[in-house]
Amino acid sequence: MPITMVTIAGRSLLALLFILAGAAKIAGPKPFLDHMAAHHIPGVLLPLVIALELGAGLALMIGWQLSFAAGALALFCLATAFGFHLDLADKVERTLFFKDLAIAGGLMVIAASAWRG
Repeated sequence: MPITMVTIAGRSLLALLFILAGAAKIAGPKPFLDHMAAHHIPGVLLPLVIALELGAGLALMIGWQLSFAAGALALFCLATAFGFHLDLADKVERTLFFKDLAIAGGLMVIAASAWRG
């Protein structure tokens, strides 16, 4: 399989994580707002999160402005890790923390590769 097809498939699978998360927040925002409130994050940010997840997720999927889309999503993953998953004594939270870091790392690789052209 040509490398281009593998790259598109990989980006699409990664983008799907964000696109589906944004759609879920639109479909039922209450649990997300409650989770944000529990972590002292203002609910007014939810529309921005949805826009980022959908917009940058779609851009990542189609390969548009890759360095910016992947970079923005990487920063978002880092913010999520440090804003929501810092209870490293809790096994689930620790797993989510490192998952967010790993996704951010993959997105940084995409951003750097796109930046180089």
